[in-house]
Amino acid sequence: MRDIAVFSGSAHRELAAEVCSHLGVPLHPVRVSRFSTDCLEVQLQENCRERDVFLIQPLVTPVQEHLVELLLMLDAARGASAARTTVVMPYYAYARSDKKDAPRISIGARLVADLLVTAGAGRVLAMALHSPQVHGFFSVPVDHLHALRELALHFRQYDLGNAVVVSPDLGNVKEAAAFGRLLGLPVAAGAKQRLADDRVVITSVIGEIAGRDVIVLDDEIAKGSTVLEVLDRLRDLGAASVRVACTHGLFASGALKRLSDQPDVLEIVCTNTVPLPPVEERTEKLTVLSVAPALAEAVRRIHNGESVSALFQAPLG
Repeated sequence: MRDIAVFSGSAHRELAAEVCSHLGVPLHPVRVSRFSTDCLEVQLQENCRERDVFLIQPLVTPVQEHLVELLLMLDAARGASAARTTVVMPYYAYARSDKKDAPRISIGARLVADLLVTAGAGRVLAMALHSPQVHGFFSVPVDHLHALRELALHFRQYDLGNAVVVSPDLGNVKEAAAFGRLLGLPVAAGAKQRLADDRVVITSVIGEIAGRDVIVLDDEIAKGSTVLEVLDRLRDLGAASVRVACTHGLFASGALKRLSDQPDVLEIVCTNTVPLPPVEERTEKLTVLSVAPALAEAVRRIHNGESVSALFQAPLG
């Protein structure tokens, strides 16, 4: 592939290297240094002039550090006369700050989108944004991928004759319905109320659960409070078995252990949009699927001016 330059910030170099392996191009080095004043400085250590530049950086912990690093990478690419710069952002942490649901509150998703564009982003490639409106916060083209096909291909190995897909809340029902269509399964949904960042209440689950094999699908799992709450409701309703699936497996504050300790949870499935938990925190119930092939194909299509949406129109393999 000609006239392309791929760089990675420090957030998830393993994923960036895997994407480059699928593309058949090198992952170029980035030097990140820190002044005595604690300010960051970034240098892209490969020629960018008149090249199609892709910067791979999910916004994961420490989010602010990785965000500033990405902004500086964008500024460096623009200053180096890149023909076009595309941000490949597998996980957009600020996507959850997408509405004004309290007085005098900031809308971080829109602000950070503006910062990325101001710094030099000409295009964004994202995966599983928290809500559809976040796509519209960007004033540059956004290619929005999802990992439903990767997740569906994984679950096809099981006997799904008695299965049902459960969305923990009504906001994720559209994605759950799309996932259900891929697998030919019915969908149920929880009625959720969020009381705090780590406290939710699910009063009921709408749909047929008794005696069914449940696949709980969410876009991300952070502290796991939503999944734990929906598990309680599924037990009350007599679910036969439970598997948990998400795109972004953040597993903050010991969430992975809390979920794997639930005896009725047979498997926890996520993708590698964010770095894996430390080895000592992983469990045999955890299955991690790679989105590198999908990201690499999207990068190739963007570079060649081909349709990215066509990726989702092919029949499930």
